[in-house]
Amino acid sequence: MFTGLIEQIGEVDTVRQTDAGRELRIRAPFTDLEAGESIAVNGACLTVRDFGSGWFEVAAVTTTLDRTTIGTWTRGTRVNLERSLRAGDRLGGHIVQGHVDCVGGVVARELRGDALLIDVSLPPAIQPLLVLHGSIAIDGVSLTVNDLKPGGVQLSLIEYTLGHTTLGDLALGARVHVEADMIAKHVHRLVEPYLREPSGVNSVVDDFSLEH
Repeated sequence: MFTGLIEQIGEVDTVRQTDAGRELRIRAPFTDLEAGESIAVNGACLTVRDFGSGWFEVAAVTTTLDRTTIGTWTRGTRVNLERSLRAGDRLGGHIVQGHVDCVGGVVARELRGDALLIDVSLPPAIQPLLVLHGSIAIDGVSLTVNDLKPGGVQLSLIEYTLGHTTLGDLALGARVHVEADMIAKHVHRLVEPYLREPSGVNSVVDDFSLEH
């Protein structure tokens, strides 16, 4: 579990292809990592397999590669890093699982005052999970939905975010990891049967109206 507040920006040092997927060594200034702990790398929860002074190693299996951009990372790729949340920590962002729901694409980029506005295209399945001023994680960064766009979402990146994450590097066409709000996903799952059956929705609405 994470909060979407980035602790460090790391850099991919080496990439090894294996039968199970990919192994990556990432340079980062952490000094107290432990083997087996979870770390969000651009929002994807991965397990620390080995570590040393200024580096750690993780592996991404084939299923992870299929739903993320990790398969395109090369030496020098910069990544957002966040260690897992500890009980008692401040929840400064929102609850982030580190489970990438989809890959979105940057389709617009505009500087407005001291903020960078970016539009990200999203698959139709993700769009019902978003609300204006709700939460979303992009490459592991907890952000607020600035606007809902046809086919996607607009985000406003403040100066601090641009300086402490990799999001300031995003160019048109860039692909990003997207994780929708966990609460929204559970609520959508619960009401989905009623959305599929109009008669069921109508009966629920009628019952509510009669009782209130």
